[in-house]
Amino acid sequence: MSGHSKWANIKHKKQKVDAQRGKIFGKLIRAIMVAAREGGGDPEANPRLRAAVDKAREYNMPMDNIKRAIQKGTGELSGVAYEEIVYEGYGPGGVAVMVEVLTDNRKRTAAEMRHIFSRHGGSLGENGCVAWMFTRKGYIYLEGADEEAVMEVAIDAGAEDVKTNEDGSIEVTTDPKDFQSVKQAFEDAGISMVEAKVTMIPQSTVKLEGKDAEHMMKLMEELEEHDDVQEVYANFDIPDEIMEKMAV
Repeated sequence: MSGHSKWANIKHKKQKVDAQRGKIFGKLIRAIMVAAREGGGDPEANPRLRAAVDKAREYNMPMDNIKRAIQKGTGELSGVAYEEIVYEGYGPGGVAVMVEVLTDNRKRTAAEMRHIFSRHGGSLGENGCVAWMFTRKGYIYLEGADEEAVMEVAIDAGAEDVKTNEDGSIEVTTDPKDFQSVKQAFEDAGISMVEAKVTMIPQSTVKLEGKDAEHMMKLMEELEEHDDVQEVYANFDIPDEIMEKMAV
């Protein structure tokens, strides 16, 4: 998971900067609208909506914006109807890539996804071509936390696994249905989390270096900057020093 977690951390920090410029708000609003449309407008009764609202609040989105997004999702206010689509394909070196989008124009988005993949040495594939390589899990990433305290809270709350990396960061994985309770346990214990979400974790990774690593990073960046894209998952493993250098 090293490539996955390192990229997630770099992306998280970049999104914090983007949020200051309002670049990420549009994606957050779409996520709230679709969650409210699918499961109702009460975050306490709709885990997906709760997660979307929590993320929006993390990026300091005003509550009025969140409320309007929920109302548009439930139909109380008029709004654009977004469709959920997952695109699958391959990046440089045969890396498996999954892209979750919310779009109001399927044809346009498909053409743009195909163009982005091909521009960076990849190719868009058929539905199901890489999904089997990933498993949906709750994922919590911590830095500077006490390992014993994290282990105790995670185990008591029902986490599946706790992994301490060489740099001292800690990764906690859970069954998706247990994610909210584990996250809440860390909050109650006063343990700060860098990132906490339900995500797709690769079962195996592909090591990349040199030009393939460079092209893969550019592919990830362009996909994640696309307005329709909500999440990008990939099973690359790029050395930390290379990833950090290219992410600057």
